Amino acid sequence: MDKEERKIINQGQEDEMEIYGYNLSRWKLAIVSLGVICSGGFLLLLLYWMPEWRVKATCVRAAIKDCEVVLLRTTDEFKMWFCAKIRVLSLETYPVSSPKSMSNKLSNGHAVCLIENPTEENRHGISKYSQTESQQIRYFTHHSVKYFWNDTIHNFDFLKGLDEGVSCTSIYEKHSAGLTKGMHAYRKLLYGVNEIAVKVPSVFKLLIKEVLNPFYIFQLFSVILWSTDEYYYYALAIVVMSIVSIVSSLYSIRKQYVMLHDMVATHSTVRVSVCRVNEEIEEIFSTDLVPGDVMVIPLNGTIMPCDAVLINGTCIVNESMLTGESVPVTKTNLPNPSVDVKGIGDELYNPETHKRHTLFCGTTVIQTRFYTGELVKAIVVRTGFSTSKGQLVRSILYPKPTDFKLYRDAYLFLLCLVAVAGIGFIYTIINSILNEVQVGVIIIESLDIITITVPPALPAAMTAGIVYAQRRLKKIGIFCISPQRINICGQLNLVCFDKTGTLTEDGLDLWGIQRVENARFLSPEENVCNEMLVKSQFVACMATCHSLTKIEGVLSGDPLDLKMFEAIGWILEEATEEETALHNRIMPTVVRPPKQLLPESTPPGNQEMELFELPAIYEIGIVRQFPFSSALQRMSVVARVLGDKKMDAYMKGAPEVIASLCKPETVPVDFQNVLEDFTKQGFRVIALAHRKLESKLTWHKVQNISRDAIENNMDFMGLIIMQNKLKQETPAVLEDLHKANIRTVMVTGDSMLTAVSVARDCGMILPQDKVIIAEALPPKDGKVAKINWHYADSLTQCSHPSAIDSEAIPIKLVHDSLEDLQMTRYHFAMNGKSFSVILEHFQDLVPKLMLHGTVFARMAPDQKTQLIEALQNVDYFVGMCGDGANDCGALKRAHGGISLSELEASVASPFTSKTPSISCVPNLIREGRAALITSFCVFKFMALYSIIQYFSVTLLYSILSNLGDFQFLFIDLAIILVVVFTMSLNPAWKELVAQRPPSGLISGALLFSVLSQIIICIGFQSLGFFWVKQQPWYEVWHPKSDACNTTGSQFWNSSHVDNETELDEHNIQNYENTTVFFISSFQYLIVAIAFSKGKPFRQPCYKNYFFVFSVIFLYIFILFIMLYPVASVDQVLQIVCVPYQWRVTMLIIVLINAFVSLTVEESVDRWGKCCLPWALGCGKKIPKAKYMYLAQELLVDPEWPPKPQTTTEAKALVKENGSCQIITIT
Repeated sequence: MDKEERKIINQGQEDEMEIYGYNLSRWKLAIVSLGVICSGGFLLLLLYWMPEWRVKATCVRAAIKDCEVVLLRTTDEFKMWFCAKIRVLSLETYPVSSPKSMSNKLSNGHAVCLIENPTEENRHGISKYSQTESQQIRYFTHHSVKYFWNDTIHNFDFLKGLDEGVSCTSIYEKHSAGLTKGMHAYRKLLYGVNEIAVKVPSVFKLLIKEVLNPFYIFQLFSVILWSTDEYYYYALAIVVMSIVSIVSSLYSIRKQYVMLHDMVATHSTVRVSVCRVNEEIEEIFSTDLVPGDVMVIPLNGTIMPCDAVLINGTCIVNESMLTGESVPVTKTNLPNPSVDVKGIGDELYNPETHKRHTLFCGTTVIQTRFYTGELVKAIVVRTGFSTSKGQLVRSILYPKPTDFKLYRDAYLFLLCLVAVAGIGFIYTIINSILNEVQVGVIIIESLDIITITVPPALPAAMTAGIVYAQRRLKKIGIFCISPQRINICGQLNLVCFDKTGTLTEDGLDLWGIQRVENARFLSPEENVCNEMLVKSQFVACMATCHSLTKIEGVLSGDPLDLKMFEAIGWILEEATEEETALHNRIMPTVVRPPKQLLPESTPPGNQEMELFELPAIYEIGIVRQFPFSSALQRMSVVARVLGDKKMDAYMKGAPEVIASLCKPETVPVDFQNVLEDFTKQGFRVIALAHRKLESKLTWHKVQNISRDAIENNMDFMGLIIMQNKLKQETPAVLEDLHKANIRTVMVTGDSMLTAVSVARDCGMILPQDKVIIAEALPPKDGKVAKINWHYADSLTQCSHPSAIDSEAIPIKLVHDSLEDLQMTRYHFAMNGKSFSVILEHFQDLVPKLMLHGTVFARMAPDQKTQLIEALQNVDYFVGMCGDGANDCGALKRAHGGISLSELEASVASPFTSKTPSISCVPNLIREGRAALITSFCVFKFMALYSIIQYFSVTLLYSILSNLGDFQFLFIDLAIILVVVFTMSLNPAWKELVAQRPPSGLISGALLFSVLSQIIICIGFQSLGFFWVKQQPWYEVWHPKSDACNTTGSQFWNSSHVDNETELDEHNIQNYENTTVFFISSFQYLIVAIAFSKGKPFRQPCYKNYFFVFSVIFLYIFILFIMLYPVASVDQVLQIVCVPYQWRVTMLIIVLINAFVSLTVEESVDRWGKCCLPWALGCGKKIPKAKYMYLAQELLVDPEWPPKPQTTTEAKALVKENGSCQIITIT
């Protein structure tokens, strides 16, 4: 049983894999070695390409616990195989007998997690990983991650740091002291060097890997074959082409490695100070850091070499490398549950939930703040490839393959060509045997037919279009790191947009404020910077409740905070390092109004003069800051006005959240209505609150108090109204996309009503459209999950129903009665919480909501990725356009992700736009469509080229002849390569059209087009071949033949004098060869013109000047040598003399061929889509894409869309078959 075992590693994660154990088998190895020798090394190549076959051919199954080799298979749709060798790590050098050294070491089986309970570790000890008494641990490495054998779970598991299963309490109690040198050395052995090593492979290694590509091996086989048949010139041409192709490929691959290496190497080795157990500080290289080390963050900042959690002090960090936002973020120390007023000791530390306290690898610490005598310290939680930056680099180094129908169809097409080649192979052998040809010649000629059918120039031809498209994109400021995706972009039919910074301007402008007095709203005020308000609590809150800081004298921080602070015109002063060192406590940041704003100090009488001689200082010191948390949707500060005994607490955040934390009597009754009015108009609203703190709260108590103790029982002060303006080009771009039948979806972190309002403003939701808000509630108190449906009020009612653009969005008739033709489109809107509940409890509703979901608000980064996946599951080709801030995952997951940020975060995105505007989206789709159509044209042309040449050779083989070496060379180099590389140059059509290009090669119209051209070409070639034999002057050609005498041309003899002395071994010179050569040469050019499509996806052919010039030049040249022969050219091309009358006949055949080919291709283009299904008797066609099929179903569903104010409940869970949902609308 153990031998057949199959285990899963990384269960439930993106890189989940099945794992099988194998041991090397000597007898199998011997048989394989013999097979390699017998097959001339081909078997070795086959095993190199197929890891699964390699392992199964040389090994026998074994228990995973004791195996020598593991075979891994991904569990996703690609089912890719990998193999890895088991290695052994010896721990003999580190004695582990004494309990003291055991405690706090790596745990539950060596390092799957850092242990918290020392006695637990003593009990399990190292034995969980070790196989024998000599302390050996078995592991393997896959995709830069080490997997260690864990005896507890009887499986391999990867090494985790302090980021999983460690509570916040234990971080302070067990890990804050640092490691001893022994423990550090022991962990270093397991965790290895702390570096994200992107090794740039040597040119030789890359060369071997590139050359062993199946395609180049086939080319090598072709070249050897041609050389044995003395086709040296063509063999040399293919060798030169391959070398150029390999060199350019090596250059681009190596360039990408070097770029990635340089990006990663910025922080690879720096000197860092770490605290050891006895409080001594040791300086080590960052490469020696291990999880558990306590790192000292230097005063002047550093680039983080690892992920670490802050336990002392405050840091200001630039996280643009990870988030794409260059706004400095303030990081505070992790709350210590044992010191906090409300202890929550159970909470586990997690880098995501505690990201405001975590310093991530690759981010830049700009400044640190600290208590004197205490250093700013952080505990290392993850190192190397486990860090956030490491994971990003891994996703770039080992990307998921892109599954695109075009590439799958391309392989099918090649298989068809191989099948055709097989038929020719068998025919050649039989024909040659019947004609008693030598064995050597039979072998060469039959193999030659394979190299003709499967063209060695195909991949070079296919990539040409993509390379040209990449160059055109670069010209319009779009950079691409994954060229294969350009074709996929041609298929996009839905684009998701981030809102802030993408659809709207990056910054917010302060529109005004609306204060509250005596629980009533005052009228809105525009100017906040005035004497009346300078000492009000409202302005004090605006002045203190932010995370702004001065970096090199310039105020920087969150753009929203910046706008708010600039609006009041105050001055912010921070303590210098010297000042901080003088005082016994952290020096507060101080804010004060400019002098001109303070009330004039003119005393009424002389007796009061002395009082007023003292400067009228009004300053507020910020004592403690609780940074903004997206989970809590608020931030707060504790501040003190200079001279006041009591401190003040100020809070700002999402209005609903702030109102819920205020005393109900201070919140105006019409709060909800006022808020809704603003949000419907698209304003971003922030609420402010304040309360005086008790005088017993001292400075030091405030430093350790928990957030919850401050953020309650506040007085509601009013609203700040910010305006987020639409970018100028947004409405026009969205209109273009709608006209092209491309759906647009908004995914934002902003509030629902603001998002809906912006969607209406920019034309994503038309004025007459209904918006249905889906509010999903998770199961609670034994009740099942449910969705409440609300209809948002339309702001404007449409007065002209006929004016609606009926193609913009899917339609549904509201009434069954035919008299009422008012058509209404509807859109679903929901927030991140509802989206998560629907994903979990309403699986069957997800596809329906994806079909009409337009606004997704308050979405977390991982929810954005889940949304992209949900849309892809209903067969949409999804594009994503974001500013890189928190869209990395979504940008990577989408079929075409475009980052509008030029920062390093754009490494995650296949495309990056230089201009931060969404106008790049239609441009990319246009170029993608052009590249896709170019790929189809090239593929069809290459298929026809193969078949035409294959048929020419097959016809000539029947008379034991062939095409000459220079004839092949002329066709393959002068005609095919020139045509292929110029036909790909058509630029994209200037506007997006509603029609979409086909996604695969295997479509009715496309196959019909190819097959009809094949039949036409074969027909006209056969006509020429058989007709020439019927001519009165025809005879089996021999060196003394001279059919030209029939025309009386004297000059012909001279060109063929040499032939009498030269024997034609291969029987190339004959009338059939000459006829087939001329007709086929013209046929290549005819199909090139027929297949070169222009509108609606590419510019017309005549605008591609290189192509037009090449084709005209080739036509003239072939016509000239056909009608007015040149002796030297005839000699080189081995063309024989035929009468002038036959030349004219050939020209007529070619002209009729051209007319028929172009007419048929034009007819297929025009009527193929409508007539073919009818001709094939398909009748009503069921749409292939799930979303189209679903749309048809929903049109006749009376229960959809849900009625206003109704509820949908999930069916109660049934244990046997999971949660089967039944929709009940009540």
